[in-house]
Amino acid sequence: MSTPHLVRGSAGYRRATLALFCAGFATFAMLYCVQPLLPLLAAHFRVSAASSSLALSLTTLSLALCLLVSGALAESWGRKPVMAAALGLAALLGMACALVDEWSSLLLLRALLGLALSGLPALAMAYVGEEFDPEALPAAMGLYIGGTALGGLLGRLLAGLLSDLGGWSWALGGIALLGLLALLLFLWLLPPSRHFSAQPLSLRGLLRNFILHLGNPRLRVLFALAFLLMGGFVALFNYVGFRLAAEPFNLSATVIGLLFTVYLLGIFSAGWAGRLVPRFGARQVLSGGIALMLLGVALCVGPWLGSVVVGLALFTLGFFAAHAVASGQVGAHAQGAKAQASALYLCAYYMGSSVVGYGGGYVWEHAGWLALLGVLAMLFVLAAVLVRRL
Repeated sequence: MSTPHLVRGSAGYRRATLALFCAGFATFAMLYCVQPLLPLLAAHFRVSAASSSLALSLTTLSLALCLLVSGALAESWGRKPVMAAALGLAALLGMACALVDEWSSLLLLRALLGLALSGLPALAMAYVGEEFDPEALPAAMGLYIGGTALGGLLGRLLAGLLSDLGGWSWALGGIALLGLLALLLFLWLLPPSRHFSAQPLSLRGLLRNFILHLGNPRLRVLFALAFLLMGGFVALFNYVGFRLAAEPFNLSATVIGLLFTVYLLGIFSAGWAGRLVPRFGARQVLSGGIALMLLGVALCVGPWLGSVVVGLALFTLGFFAAHAVASGQVGAHAQGAKAQASALYLCAYYMGSSVVGYGGGYVWEHAGWLALLGVLAMLFVLAAVLVRRL
């Protein structure tokens, strides 16, 4: 007799979705909490602004590269134990970051924190794909993505608030304590895996699974979407601050920072998009999310602050909706080794952040704001064309 999946509305479903929400929240809070602290870090450690950004970029780079390894380990070691160990280790490394007073040590710890966090995103996606009833899967994935959106927002806002109270070390330590609290809730709430089948750990098996996933045309489309959508999302938010600090807006850094509150819309749109998939289909919902992103880019063209704010809001709505649906489809289309499939998706996701995010800066510096928006629009049009192949 087969073990039943987690059905929407059941107690197990509610506990699992809340546990994964906590995990997503803690992951992105610890990952992005340094972003508002970069000027403080540059002043304290006497490094340039570009060098201070390594506190974030090294973390995301190690996260992207290590996702492939952690996904493979989880196929042998299980889902919940690896996720719990990753979250606990990341919280301890976050506390250690608050105690160091040497720049190279901080960078090393942040890189190790990215390595630790790599054990969470792919495994959470694989857990959802295995344990939830297929009809409940899109909504469950949407709640997890909503947790990541809230973590990315509050990690930035709380870090800024705590740094005003006690400096950058208080900020990093406070976010790490939130990570430990999330770990306790995660251990208490998440039901053990009931549909996980361990595979022997071998290099040959690892490569075979990667070849299997890369040979799946639907998964290749989803990996490409992850690269394009996340890359464009990061690029727009990286450089809209420079645009709004200049003429004709002349906004202060504090006001520009408040723009990150549009991430709250991502919490809504991720869950909302997941609930629409059973009704309209993944391809239609993905196309709608990308259309919203394109509309948001168009509204950012003009010199009117209201238009830019509405554009960023629609852009955020569309991105989190598309990401929630695409990430949920990875588990649906992967033929076994779902954690490794999720790891490939997220590796493409974070590599897009690095490559397009950096390339967007080159376009901004040499050709200006309108050229950057034009490049992003072309990326999203390409993404819309790829969706037609699903």
